[in-house]
Amino acid sequence: MRMRIWGALCFALLLGTSAHAELGPPEKETLRLGFIKLADMAPLAVAYEKGFFEDEGLYVTLEPQANWKVLLDRVIGGELDGAQMLAGQPLAAHVGIGTQAELVTALSLDRNGNAITVANAVWQQMQPALAGQTGAVSSAALKPVVAQYRSQGKPFNMGMVFPVSPHNYELRYWLAAGGLHPGFYAPARGDNAGQIQADVLLSVTPPPQMPATLEAGTIMGYSVGEPWNQQALAKGLGVPVITDAEIWHSNPEKVLGVTRAFAERYPNTHVRLIKALLRAARWLDEGENRNRAEAAKLLARPDYVGADEQVLRASMTGTFRYGKGDERPAPDFTLFFRHQASYPYYSDAVWLLTQMRRWGQIPTGQSDAWYDEVARAVYRPDVYRQAAEALVAEGKFKADEFVDFANESGYRAPDAGFIDGHRFDGRRPNDYLSQFPIGLKGDERVQ
Repeated sequence: MRMRIWGALCFALLLGTSAHAELGPPEKETLRLGFIKLADMAPLAVAYEKGFFEDEGLYVTLEPQANWKVLLDRVIGGELDGAQMLAGQPLAAHVGIGTQAELVTALSLDRNGNAITVANAVWQQMQPALAGQTGAVSSAALKPVVAQYRSQGKPFNMGMVFPVSPHNYELRYWLAAGGLHPGFYAPARGDNAGQIQADVLLSVTPPPQMPATLEAGTIMGYSVGEPWNQQALAKGLGVPVITDAEIWHSNPEKVLGVTRAFAERYPNTHVRLIKALLRAARWLDEGENRNRAEAAKLLARPDYVGADEQVLRASMTGTFRYGKGDERPAPDFTLFFRHQASYPYYSDAVWLLTQMRRWGQIPTGQSDAWYDEVARAVYRPDVYRQAAEALVAEGKFKADEFVDFANESGYRAPDAGFIDGHRFDGRRPNDYLSQFPIGLKGDERVQ
């Protein structure tokens, strides 16, 4: 692994020295990009519909995928040139969780954008513990409901979209913060279900199938991106109880993922992809979300998300609906460009890796330096910088719309903006893990 990491660092340094060089034509003009039918695929749709890809000499076909595993396999196998990926997928592939592969990302497609929904019956059962409480709902209110199920010999099942998805980690974080154990993975002994010692049993359900699975009673709640929380509410199937921005105000969510081989073989194409998507990201966020209504109409088309336009608007245009008559301001529910949402911070990568370690997907303890090395091998802010500086040179952006590249370390300042108040410092991942009463830390292993 160290040789791969060293090679990546050398390549990054080489690119970094030519950040101001004129960008050449794309080495590959015709591209196939994959996506899942979620609202946060919006930058891809906008870049296509607004002609931003064509401005870069790229002729792109956008292809919906059945699920995250199919999407990942098709990128690794070369059937797709790149894709909207879960932020955890390139990192997990690099460290060998599931399929081993070398993927990189130079762009965060969005932050936040997820929520946790429970079935109507569960919501009613939670009410005594809530006692009129308003605002973000703690999973402590779910604890007596889970206890009742278990006393009757019934499992309490919830859905998430993929084992290395932010949705999985957000749901686990929320459950554990309220005293519910979401279960461990034990890959060393072939147990990848993630349900060891679990109070709540989590399993994978593709995003568009979440409402129907909830209606069938197979799961009692789920963690998913929009519009599938709002869809459950609109259909009278469930109630969104908390957004991921209320679990942590700056959740890394989706990224543009390509193979390392693609990035190295087609460097100009890669940078031009990032340029087009940066333009789309800014368009989605500019003017206090003034373009979001137009985006919702676009995404409602069956070739993109295929959900009702009003359902899409419910979480995209500056508010979020928690229930009928309960609509609250949420301008940052999904961030595409504001607050440097598009920058591929190493600290985002480290946070995701800490969650993989916390729940046993990384079965043994690792040094702080290891976390940093993996982050630098997979996240490519050097490519992002090339794209940003080219856009500034062309007069399409101002320099102050981006980070201060000359002084940017790739690590955000330490942050305590979590539902449980714990403090995350990306440079000290082991100190972060040591704060949690539920979860692996140090050299602990699943017993």
